[in-house]
Amino acid sequence: MLRRTMLAALSVLALSAPVAARAQNAGEINLYSARHYDTDRALYEAFTQETGIRVRLIEGQADQLIERIRNEGANSPADVFLTVDAARLARAAQAGILAPHGSAVIAGRVPAALRDPEGLWFAFSQRARLIMYDREKGRPEGLDRYEDLADPRFKGMLCTRSGAHPYNTSLGASILMADGPQKTEEWARGVVANFARPPQGGDRDQFRAIPSGQCGLAIANSYYLGHFGRSEKPEDQALFRRIGVIFPNQGEGDRGTHVNISGGGLVKSAPNRANAIRFLEFMTTHKAQEAFALGNMEYPVVADTPLHPALAAMGRFRAEPVNAAGNLDKTPEALQIMQRAGWN
Repeated sequence: MLRRTMLAALSVLALSAPVAARAQNAGEINLYSARHYDTDRALYEAFTQETGIRVRLIEGQADQLIERIRNEGANSPADVFLTVDAARLARAAQAGILAPHGSAVIAGRVPAALRDPEGLWFAFSQRARLIMYDREKGRPEGLDRYEDLADPRFKGMLCTRSGAHPYNTSLGASILMADGPQKTEEWARGVVANFARPPQGGDRDQFRAIPSGQCGLAIANSYYLGHFGRSEKPEDQALFRRIGVIFPNQGEGDRGTHVNISGGGLVKSAPNRANAIRFLEFMTTHKAQEAFALGNMEYPVVADTPLHPALAAMGRFRAEPVNAAGNLDKTPEALQIMQRAGWN
C-alpha cells in the first residue's frame, strides 16, 4: 500500500508543476540504465513534468551498456549512465565513458565517501549487506563482524547465495582490502566450513530458510528483507518480525557495514550535457531520495531523508566508505580466493 501511495505521490508532485513549465519543450536526455524499477520510471516522469525535459530510457545489463557506449564512441546518444554496484561504476570510469559533472549541488548533498574523487560518478542509494538470524533463538553471541562468520562456533549454520554473485564478490573484495589475502583466504575457508547447505538461490531464499531451521544465519541485503516488511501479506510481515539483523563491523575504529550502491554519472560524449547534469542533480533531491527510501526500500544518501518504517525498524548503522576503484581491482582476486575455498 505504501509503495502505491509513494508512486501516486510522485505523480501528484509531477502534475503540480507549473503548466507552462510542463508544456515547454526543454529538450531530452538519453538515459542508459541498468536499474529496472517502477519507482525509477515514476521518478523519470516526475522529472519530465517538473522540467519539460523528456527522458528516453535505454535499459540493459551494466557491462553491456558500458560496451555499447564505448562502441558508439563520440557519436553515442547516451547522456547519463546509471547502474548498481560500486565496481560497475568504477568499470565505467575506467572504460573512459564518464566525465566530471562539476555540480556543486551534488557535491553539497552527497557525502564525499559516496562520490568519485574525480567527480565521475556518485551514489544516490545504498543497500546494506547484513547478517540475519532467528529472533526466537536470540542474537548469537560473538557475532559482530563479517570476520566472525568464519568462527567454528557457527558450523553448519550459515546460508548464502553463490560466491560468484556481485553482492558476495563485492563483500569479498571489501574483506581483502581490509584484511589482506592470507586472512581473507582463512576467512573464506572458515565461512565455507560453516555452510548449512551449498550456496543456492537469491538473498530472499537465505533468510526465508531461517524459520524452518535449514539455516541459523544468513547473509543478505537489507533491500530484500525490507520488501517483506513493506508487504501487506500477513505471512511476509510475520517473517519480517521473525528475522533479526546485525549491522557488522560497527565497533569503535572498525570500518563499518559493507554497502552496495546504485549510482550514476555523466557520459563523456553527452549531446545534452546541461540537461543530463540537471537530471543527475534531480536524483539527489528530497523527492527522489524519498522515492528510493519509501518506494524501493533503499537507504538514501542525502541526510535527513525519511526512511520507510520497515527500514527504520532495522536500526541505524555506520557504512563502510565506498572504494569503487579498489573494489573493482580486488574483485577478481577475491573471487579466486572464494572459489578456492569452495564458495561456488
